[in-house]
Amino acid sequence: MRACLAAEFTDLYVFHLRGNARTSGERRRKEKGNVFGEGSRAPVAISVFVKNPEATEHGRIFFREIGDYLDQKQKLAIIRDFGSVKGITGVSGWERILPDDQNDWLNQRDVSFDAFIKIGDKKDKSEQALFSMYSLGVATGRDVWAYNYSKSRLAKNIVGLISTYNDERVRVSHLQGKIEDHLTFDAKSISWTVGLKRDAARNIPLSSNDGRPVKSLYRPFDREWLFFGSRLNERTGQMSQVFDDGDANNLVIGLPGPGFRGAFSTLMTDRVPALHAADRDGAQYFPLYLYDQQDEEPGGLFEGQSSGLQRRDAIADAGLAHFRAAYPGEEITKEDIFYYVYGPLHSPDYRDRYADNLTKELPRIPCVKTWADFRAFSDAGRRLGDLHVNYETVEPYPVTYKQGTPALWKLDDPKAFYRVTRMKFGGKRGDTDKTTVIYNANITMTDVPLEAYDYVVNGKPALEWVMERQVVKTDKASGIVNDANDFANETMGNPAYPLELFQRVITVSLETMKIVNALPALEIPT
Repeated sequence: MRACLAAEFTDLYVFHLRGNARTSGERRRKEKGNVFGEGSRAPVAISVFVKNPEATEHGRIFFREIGDYLDQKQKLAIIRDFGSVKGITGVSGWERILPDDQNDWLNQRDVSFDAFIKIGDKKDKSEQALFSMYSLGVATGRDVWAYNYSKSRLAKNIVGLISTYNDERVRVSHLQGKIEDHLTFDAKSISWTVGLKRDAARNIPLSSNDGRPVKSLYRPFDREWLFFGSRLNERTGQMSQVFDDGDANNLVIGLPGPGFRGAFSTLMTDRVPALHAADRDGAQYFPLYLYDQQDEEPGGLFEGQSSGLQRRDAIADAGLAHFRAAYPGEEITKEDIFYYVYGPLHSPDYRDRYADNLTKELPRIPCVKTWADFRAFSDAGRRLGDLHVNYETVEPYPVTYKQGTPALWKLDDPKAFYRVTRMKFGGKRGDTDKTTVIYNANITMTDVPLEAYDYVVNGKPALEWVMERQVVKTDKASGIVNDANDFANETMGNPAYPLELFQRVITVSLETMKIVNALPALEIPT
């Protein structure tokens, strides 16, 4: 579209008014007010395109940003004062934009990025790529029903939904017209999606055998039970090939897809990931292994039986050859490369240098200049992966408790004592104290190191993900309760799990930043 606009018009004036409410953190504060108030969450621009048939030059692009940290009234005042395109021209306020060869107007890509191997490519199979397959995370279309901290509550919710679906399927099977005109849309009984309505229209029965409960990563450092199956998950991507029925041994690296809105980050997990686990806009996941179901045995004693799963590497042979060619004579395995990828994706040098590329396309992975640096990045990626995957087993950070030493606490009812409904920071509104976290009425943690909040994943500090997710929440529409204490008590057998999780993620955060800060400089051979 940008190329067509530049070819079609003589002059293009774009006055960017900011106001993107779908951002977070410092960027959200810079975007601030929207000129339409709360009527719009999207950024707004005034664009004036001029077509002059007598002009000798076409596609002259002029751009101006209104500025940072401005509220609605300030922005409207600036627009009023300029009055017109000429008003901005009069103060030499336009920046001339020269598009690059990708027709980028702003945030133009670093062309050196194109020399690196693609991490993956589903469209152009002719170009070399590192991973032979990757997948979106699971998009259930009904998270409230398909996820829960309680395995038993999840089963109850799913059985109720299935019962309502089958009743509705039978009831409408003989009716004419669009199925939407006949279905019961009762949020307390069912959550319809396109796939489920299509199945109902075809009168296809549904049972609890059309999926199974598995442990899933719903958000960073947040494990929940997922009812995993293609019938009640609107889109499972290729996750059945990555994790088979949900329990196959595997690792995946999650990262944002093109067009993400926040800061770039990445997260490794060994569980079936939700679509938004690694990125708020929907993450792509790159696996260590793939699992293929074997064909039935032809003839003989075992005819009609499957020979089971066969595991293979997801790193392509061409990807292995690419890195072996870069470091001749060195022993490199596909597992080394998998962890190596996780290293540079955490590198501040890589993220800063290629920030504009990463917002527009999936990462490309460079071969660093020396074998020593390759090994350093691979080893760092392995240590980071171990922290992020096995976060529940790291040593809890020794916070101070306002109530004294835990060994002296009297716990007549541990479940009641450790029950958490919502953690919150100390201090007052406008003067938050993040070194203090009030866990519940019985427990207040102090001396939480501020540097632990430096580890940011999926748009916010990992510690704040723990605080956000370890809660008791009731969905207004369905009435379904999702209680983090259920996972602590039923799955982990440890009422203190949410408290210890916070302390463990402090350790994970501090150790992650130590590893990241010790990464070698990103030196690329010319």
